[in-house]
Amino acid sequence: MKTKPIITLAILSAMLFSCKKESAVEKDGGGEKPVATQSPYLNKIYEFKQAPGQFTNDLVKTDILIGSAGNGLVSLGAYGGFIVFGFDHSVTNAAGADLGIYGNPLIGVDMEFSEPGIVSVMQDVNKNGLPDDIWYELAGSEYNASTTIKNYKITYYKPAKITDDIRWTDNQGKEGLVLRNQFHAQDYFPSWATANEISFTGTLLKNTLTSGEIITNKPFAFGYSDNGSSDYIALQESLGRGYNSFDIDWAVNAAGEKVNLTAIDFVKVYTAQNNNGNPFSPDNDNERSRYLGEISTEFGGAVDLKLLKK
Repeated sequence: MKTKPIITLAILSAMLFSCKKESAVEKDGGGEKPVATQSPYLNKIYEFKQAPGQFTNDLVKTDILIGSAGNGLVSLGAYGGFIVFGFDHSVTNAAGADLGIYGNPLIGVDMEFSEPGIVSVMQDVNKNGLPDDIWYELAGSEYNASTTIKNYKITYYKPAKITDDIRWTDNQGKEGLVLRNQFHAQDYFPSWATANEISFTGTLLKNTLTSGEIITNKPFAFGYSDNGSSDYIALQESLGRGYNSFDIDWAVNAAGEKVNLTAIDFVKVYTAQNNNGNPFSPDNDNERSRYLGEISTEFGGAVDLKLLKK
């Protein structure tokens, strides 16, 4: 969560405190609504499960995302926290970018702060209106990088006291903490959890947190949400409100093989970095160690770009 990259406490409190913080079956056209009645914006949230974090149990009002975009945000929490949504129609795979996803990356020169989220898509193959078919990751710029870990799994443990940091372990033999900070006093362990531990799986991207007078979290080239890429910056400059664009043609299966999807019905976005926002780790007592909070993708809505252009 990007609450405040650090220039000075006074300056950045004013700037950022308020927020940051195998082959698919082709879908036929039967039952789809005429284009004239379709909204370009997402119209249903199917699942929203925050991972632990400083805005968990706080920024949870998903109704602000329906029927528009860029009017508010929800935080997905630390690595793995996700949201699943759909439109009132199938999003057709046409030439060029198909989806736009809103976040709030900081894009100032030398104060970049992105919190990249991986995007996966699903076609309603069984036509039951539920996201229970196969997820396909949209392969971004880091998909084949040597630093990217596929089939990553993390487990978070409910702390004994609400004031404790939240411990995690992963399937890479590592462990660490989601650090609490002075800015958010609520329970960081998600209220939806019915057990004392919760797990998430997916693809893990490398950390890009960099220390300095200003702590930054650098963006990736393309293919991730809440990511201050050149694509996002260009849209921000031309439209006054940026978003990250995605092409359904980027879809790959679990083996990394390209799949041909004529359309998709469901979209999943999840936090893709496992980073407690502390560039001084494992020193958690540095005065700046707990200032930023964990890297947690923010989601501000989505749009079918082909309908938006109409």
